[in-house]
Amino acid sequence: MTADLDAMFSALQNNYIPSIWEAVAYPSLKPLASWFEDMINRVEFFRDWVINDQPIAYWISAFYFPQGFLTAVLQAYSRFYMVPVDVLGFEFVVQDFDDPLNEVDEPPTEGCLVYGLYMDGCRWDYEEMVLGDQEPGVMYVNAPTIHFVPCKNYKIDPEQYSCPLYKTSVRAGTLSTTGHSTNFVLAIEMDTNKPKDHWVLRGAALLTMLND
Repeated sequence: MTADLDAMFSALQNNYIPSIWEAVAYPSLKPLASWFEDMINRVEFFRDWVINDQPIAYWISAFYFPQGFLTAVLQAYSRFYMVPVDVLGFEFVVQDFDDPLNEVDEPPTEGCLVYGLYMDGCRWDYEEMVLGDQEPGVMYVNAPTIHFVPCKNYKIDPEQYSCPLYKTSVRAGTLSTTGHSTNFVLAIEMDTNKPKDHWVLRGAALLTMLND
């Protein structure tokens, strides 16, 4: 038995993802059983997309490289309206629900609806439609569905909090060959009635997946 096979056998016994799998897989902190379930769900998402055409909303956590998908959304807008893609950005419109598949009948005419994210260090106040403090004893909550709307020369509202979106809760990564972080995806501007420092001190962030 080679060293790689021995390491794989040990990892499988202990419910860990084998390192030779991790080297070619998406970043994840899940144990092996949860990782398999997550991978199957990702495959099902893309299979449904292929069979049934454009989905109503996108489970962005399913993408190995979500930045590439978001760039494609901007490129589609750029081609349709004949504007340079490098002047485009996203405006983020937070919805008052977290499960678009039960709330929306058709996709938006521009941009895309994104769901399946989690909030760490904060929650969404659906009454005020702003960021709210975590409930006691609750680490993570489902994030609301967010409409990513392409727009030209978008300027960040200084009153909003730029909430970072990470793939995993470790919040650290390395630069890939594309020049993108292997963990950080982008910052999403969200409404708040508190100073931005309030959320920085609490480490408020969005995650594409949990650890379990």
